[in-house]
Amino acid sequence: MTTEDTRKVAELIKGERFAFLTTIAPGGKLTSRPMTLQEVEFDGDLWFFAERGSHPVLHIAATPQVNVGVGSGGTWVSLTGNAVVVDDVAKKKELWNSGVEAWFPQGPDDDSVVLIKVDGDSAEYWNAPGGRLATAFSFVKAKATGERIESGENEKVEL
Repeated sequence: MTTEDTRKVAELIKGERFAFLTTIAPGGKLTSRPMTLQEVEFDGDLWFFAERGSHPVLHIAATPQVNVGVGSGGTWVSLTGNAVVVDDVAKKKELWNSGVEAWFPQGPDDDSVVLIKVDGDSAEYWNAPGGRLATAFSFVKAKATGERIESGENEKVEL
């Protein structure tokens, strides 16, 4: 991925607090759940806190391929990659904040608290400048004119 691609994806996910982490459960079933994104400078990696015995951690241990969906308004990012479970107390302390503490009151030193690091290998994004209002206007315009909706940017990038 070029530096420009990295900046674009970083710009689109900046400020987003939540994402859907999709893992592969035993038997091959895709399973998604909302997770809180940790605030770090995006370089192709995303970070999440989890409990050691949780489904996402168990799924990742068996099959590391994941997808992360992030978005709101008129901006959406789908990132694919491989995830690893990280048990590094220093990294947990670096990323720790009051929001994390609400979910994991046992603290970053506790062995039950781990990190999930998603190493992205590709991303696809949709960006409709102007958000929902602009998208709604484009939809009405397309219906009235019979032309295809102007939905903004849609790009696939390799990370």
